[in-house]
Amino acid sequence: MRIAVIGTGYVGLVTGACFSETGNHVTCVDRDAAKIAGLRDGVVPIHEPGLERLVLRNASAGRLCFSTELADAVRGAQVVFIAVGTPPLPDGGADLSAVDFVARAIALAMDGERVVVTKSTVPVGTCARVRGILAEHTRHPFAVVSNPEFLKEGAAVADCMRPERVIIGADDADAIELMRHLYAPYMRRSDRLLVMDHESAEMTKYASNAMLATRISFMNEIARLCERVDADVEEVRRGMAADSRIGDQYLYPGVGFGGSCFQKDLAALRHMGKQRETPLRIVDAVDEINREQRRLLVDKAHAHFGGSLAGKTFAIWGLAFKPGTDDMREAPAIETIRGLLDEGATVRATDPIALPAARRVFEERVELHDDPYAILDGADALFLLTEWNEYRSPDFDTIRERLREQVVFDGRNLWSRRFVEGSGLTYYGVGV
Repeated sequence: MRIAVIGTGYVGLVTGACFSETGNHVTCVDRDAAKIAGLRDGVVPIHEPGLERLVLRNASAGRLCFSTELADAVRGAQVVFIAVGTPPLPDGGADLSAVDFVARAIALAMDGERVVVTKSTVPVGTCARVRGILAEHTRHPFAVVSNPEFLKEGAAVADCMRPERVIIGADDADAIELMRHLYAPYMRRSDRLLVMDHESAEMTKYASNAMLATRISFMNEIARLCERVDADVEEVRRGMAADSRIGDQYLYPGVGFGGSCFQKDLAALRHMGKQRETPLRIVDAVDEINREQRRLLVDKAHAHFGGSLAGKTFAIWGLAFKPGTDDMREAPAIETIRGLLDEGATVRATDPIALPAARRVFEERVELHDDPYAILDGADALFLLTEWNEYRSPDFDTIRERLREQVVFDGRNLWSRRFVEGSGLTYYGVGV
């Protein structure tokens, strides 16, 4: 099948590469000429395990190509995916200007029947909006499909190649059959393709992310109470997770969630609720709890050091919002570091992958280093903010020797309190 994917951001590039891996001919389009030139030279602009290998192999085989010419890609494709950004507006709603622009461009380029698929995360009613734009600018027949993405950063290639479910929102029988054919290679073991109406498919994406965010904020709220009643939230979590109705996914307390999806999708969901006079009180609480949680370790440090952090030096391990990615969008580390800087502290930080992104975020305000131990020399405390594998079993004796105050703040409950304290360090976790 011949496919065009409009947008080479995180979703578009992963989607295009994975479709080409199963034998399709895919053209990924972006108006950023420098990015397209880099992709043609084999430079993948994002860090995602396994993605570079897919891009290079399929580009070499001629199944995956990159272009700035949207019209040519549309005319050469049976299916056109819209995978452009939908950033938040000041009122929390999703900015659909790129979706509108691309839909119009697709319509003007069409020279025959096409299936147009919204892959971007878009508010309920966007498929109807796209359909209206297409109808206004073309007389060729078309079908519009909602196919929301459910990719986890750090595991996106695996999620795409072995999806837990594929949601198809459509009302055209031929388009549904074409989408079934497209996803058939990923459904060999069991059919996890769910067909529904456009609006339900669009809502499923938002509702799913809101539920995952809710679980995280719920555990963070329970963690705060555990500290007040001398319970250990890690034991509580294990006890809860043993219930098959609950399980252990997204049930880990910490310094809050980040990334490009949860915060943006919660805001868009709340905006949809306000527009329709349906307040989403749980979603409001989830967002509020998460914003408070990002300040947690700064508050703990403030209390430990007697109410002032001025003149203190702190080492930070982990900057990306989660392991496996260099993405720092909405990363809890940003709020934590800004809180420390605002208190008059000096901050040194490291991350296995995200240092280039951190330089763009903090510029010269934070000392960035490759060596996690070098930044400990003379520091008053160590903050762990991202649970990279590289940090799971550190040399605590070396940490104690190099820190001035021998204090660690574990924002992910990655380490055993008993083991850390047995090494002569003062330990602060989340709910333990």
